[in-house]
Amino acid sequence: MTPVTLRRAGPNDTDYLIAATERLADFPVPSWRTASQIAQADRRILLEAVARPGDRTLVLIADQAGTPVGCLFATTTNDYFDGAPVAHVEVVVVSREAQGLGVGRILLDGAEQWARARGYSRITLNAFSANLHARAVYEHLGYAPEIVTYLKVL
Repeated sequence: MTPVTLRRAGPNDTDYLIAATERLADFPVPSWRTASQIAQADRRILLEAVARPGDRTLVLIADQAGTPVGCLFATTTNDYFDGAPVAHVEVVVVSREAQGLGVGRILLDGAEQWARARGYSRITLNAFSANLHARAVYEHLGYAPEIVTYLKVL
């Protein structure tokens, strides 16, 4: 297998990032959401981060032999309870072809290194409850659920 390398995303990655967001709803989406709605919301913040890079954001591309096989977008936020800065993974996508090859781990490792370099002691992410594959990957990598959000459609 050709090694996977990480690099920062740039304007030339826009087409790949747009296509990658279609994978974000590749699970049983709740009835009150649509796959398109999920992709569009994440696409908007991802493209904004690439267009206006800053110290508080990170957009990584996982590259294998010159082909993007995944991406990750992380931001800096403040913990609700103690106000400490924490990294938050907003988007992580692995292509179907690269699924199961450790690309997600490589991307999350990159985000964790970025967070540590900034002195953050925690990193967070969200996952839809029905996205069992992603949740299993996160838990395998040492992430644990903290808060469960409940929603009632009115």
